[in-house]
Amino acid sequence: MWLNFGKRLQMLHPELIALQHLTHSLLEEKGIQVAVLRLDQIHPLVSGNKFFKLKYNLEEAKRQGKKTILTFGGAFSNHIYATASGAQLAGFHSVGIIRGKDSDQNNPTLAHAQKMGMQLHFVDRESYRNKNSSEFLEDLKAQFGDFYLIPEGGTNELAIQGTKEIPGDQAHDFTHLCVCVGTGGTFAGIASSLKNHQNLIGFSSLKGEFIHQETANLLESNQIHAAGSFEIKTDYHFGGYGKHKPELIEFITWFYGEFEIPLDPIYTGKMAFGIWDLIKKDHFHPGSKILLIHTGGLQGNAGFATQTGINLPIL
Repeated sequence: MWLNFGKRLQMLHPELIALQHLTHSLLEEKGIQVAVLRLDQIHPLVSGNKFFKLKYNLEEAKRQGKKTILTFGGAFSNHIYATASGAQLAGFHSVGIIRGKDSDQNNPTLAHAQKMGMQLHFVDRESYRNKNSSEFLEDLKAQFGDFYLIPEGGTNELAIQGTKEIPGDQAHDFTHLCVCVGTGGTFAGIASSLKNHQNLIGFSSLKGEFIHQETANLLESNQIHAAGSFEIKTDYHFGGYGKHKPELIEFITWFYGEFEIPLDPIYTGKMAFGIWDLIKKDHFHPGSKILLIHTGGLQGNAGFATQTGINLPIL
């Protein structure tokens, strides 16, 4: 299974990822072009930016001779879902440290993770805050043995090495690249691949201005000096991580009906809403060519439905 998954990793070229051009009267009126890079379609279980974040980490774990992958996440985490899947496909045992002892282990995300063989370990939220401490990690080693550690959200140096490959040559003609921001790993990787004429716009899913400093630290620690320009918008979080408002749900439903592209309410929906709003407000000059990078995460729509009763498109 590792060989097959490894071949998939090596054979994937960004130029093979579907690029869907949007047609709409608003775009014609404003004189701009918009396309969506469909990372959500690159793998049925390890989709979107998670594929790229895991790519070199799984290779490194194999190189080190590790047998177990251990990582962290919330009960509806895309990262937990993708890591469990990728680890199983690559021949690893996996352990997921889940935030919240009261989490429902039968929700769609965690049920899938267990189906993929992931061993779930639930910790209270206070303990979870210490997940990066040496003492906490030593306790985990005592419980689960030697493991290859992937941080929450999957962002580390190897993840950024992977996400750097996302745009590829087919993004060269675009003036603006747009992506949602969580831990910042995908944003940092794409920033490192920018061309001189390009502007990267990140849309934070988290409430607060701290994301600017966190992203700056990430870029600095990985010695990333972007050729183009970049910025992060913090006005489209809809209340914060995991939060939503009726207008966001209405937009996601409208967007799918208009373009047959499913979005999620945690990340991609907020990014697409932000882009559409900026287009309406003439943020982009006529002649701009905008690329929306769809980072996947659609598995979360099933969990969102169980929490809220709101059904959103998944496929």
